[in-house]
Amino acid sequence: MLEAKSFLEKQEGLLLIRFIKRGYRIDMEQIREGLPPLQIKRIVKSVKYILYWEFDTKENYEAAQKKLYKSYWKLIEKCLVVPHDKYLGEILF
Repeated sequence: MLEAKSFLEKQEGLLLIRFIKRGYRIDMEQIREGLPPLQIKRIVKSVKYILYWEFDTKENYEAAQKKLYKSYWKLIEKCLVVPHDKYLGEILF
C-alpha cells in the first residue's frame, strides 16, 4: 500500500485519505464501565485494514476506483484472506 499511496493521493477530487490498521477492540462491558479499548495483541487469522477516502463527487470516486483497479488491484487482492468489505455513503454531519 505504500507504493499505491502516492497514486491514491493524486486522484482528482480527493478530499481526505486514510489507511488504517485495526489495533483495538471494545466490548459492552468496557463501554458500560467507561474503560478504554483493549489493544489487540494476538492475530488469529488476519489483520483488518481500512482504506478510507472522501471525494468531492461520486464521479471522481468512480474514476479513482477504476484507476485503482487497473493499476494496483492484483497486488491488493494477493494480500486478502477473504473478499473485502465496501462501505459507501455520504456525510451526515
